[in-house]
Amino acid sequence: MLNSCCDLSPAHVRAIAPYQPGKPIAELAREMGLDPARIVKLASNENPLGASPMALDAVAEAMADLARYPDGNGHELKTALTVRLGVDATQIVLGNGSNDVLEMAARAFLYAGTSAVYSRYAFAVYPLVVQACGATGIEVAARDFGHDLEAMLAAIRPDTRMVFIANPNNPTGTFLSADVLRGFLERVPRHVLVVLDEAYDEYLPDDQRSPSVSWLGVFPNLIVTRTFSKAYGLAGLRAGFALADAQVAGLLDRVRQPFNVNSLALVGATAALSDTGFVERTRALNRLGMGQLVQGLKLLGVDFIPSHGNFLACRIGNATAMYRRLLEQGVIVRPLGAYGMDQYLRVSIGLAAENHQFLQALESAMEERK
Repeated sequence: MLNSCCDLSPAHVRAIAPYQPGKPIAELAREMGLDPARIVKLASNENPLGASPMALDAVAEAMADLARYPDGNGHELKTALTVRLGVDATQIVLGNGSNDVLEMAARAFLYAGTSAVYSRYAFAVYPLVVQACGATGIEVAARDFGHDLEAMLAAIRPDTRMVFIANPNNPTGTFLSADVLRGFLERVPRHVLVVLDEAYDEYLPDDQRSPSVSWLGVFPNLIVTRTFSKAYGLAGLRAGFALADAQVAGLLDRVRQPFNVNSLALVGATAALSDTGFVERTRALNRLGMGQLVQGLKLLGVDFIPSHGNFLACRIGNATAMYRRLLEQGVIVRPLGAYGMDQYLRVSIGLAAENHQFLQALESAMEERK
């Protein structure tokens, strides 16, 4: 007997554990009675330099047109991407952040009776979008906290339609070389789509970045996703995109919501794409901040997973208790219990002063624990 209209929702939807974002500064200030100006948020892999100045100028100029609907086709942003990446506009699908295009890929190709493969310790959204479609998720054991591509290849079943790979991987920061990735693509059945999530691609040294865009002409089953939320500093605007074979992109567009990217995000992302100086400053700051955190954690005797992103996953013992101690000191990081990494906290690279505040708070909390 049905007790509620909610009982009519599919079981796979009712079983979803919603994605938990990082705690906002305002929320911690309310909970702990802290001064927001003294709180450091290093939980969401945001750009500590803020947004691209060119993007800010473009957004300010576009404010007067907020009464108009955005360009549903994103013509200007797509044109800028075609120039930058050498792809055709028909190969581009724009999203409300790259999370949106990940969901589109799942909705376009997954349904009950199909399956998708992803790695343990990979981005939490992959199993969520798979489950939301009623498909079966196949989680493959990680190798050194990263993707075991051989095991993932072996996990592909006759009903498998999609494989998710994050490179660099969030939340562990692990990385797969171009040769290894290409070797995997060459062996994946051509009817199985490979979603290559490159949200942190801009943080890689030039000699480590994969020529994934050029692979689109060789592997029509490849989807590459990227975002403006990280290195470009536009997390609050939500803009991302997918690159794919034109026919695949066309299917993603069929499930895309009209006007899914707002007008400010479109103009901001278009301008940010040209702000190469800001991206270079972001990369330089990240290198320095990574070195600062690595050195500080080593001095404290804290183990961590070497990272190729703008964050570090630190092994801290009782991570839940340590997370709470850090919150009390006005430092927000990310506990990784939802990823099955109960002893780990993920800390984003911040400004030098923010990194220092985290290290000081961590040292103080460790002393309290003794």
